[in-house]
Amino acid sequence: MSLTTAVLTGTVLTETVHARELPMEPILYGVVAIVIFAALGFVAASYRDVANRHRAKAAAYAARHSGGEHGGH
Repeated sequence: MSLTTAVLTGTVLTETVHARELPMEPILYGVVAIVIFAALGFVAASYRDVANRHRAKAAAYAARHSGGEHGGH
């Protein structure tokens, strides 16, 4: 047995493991993550097709402001 093996073996055998307990069950971390991602997905999906919700307003605005001297940006 080499000196390194003896030191490592002695260190591993004499140390006691002090594990920290989690504040909640491990499965709940997954549940919390799924809830957060679902909420963020709902927020992102709520912005879907926003431009087409007020098509009549957009058409009226375009008719009022088209053909002017600006010629676009």
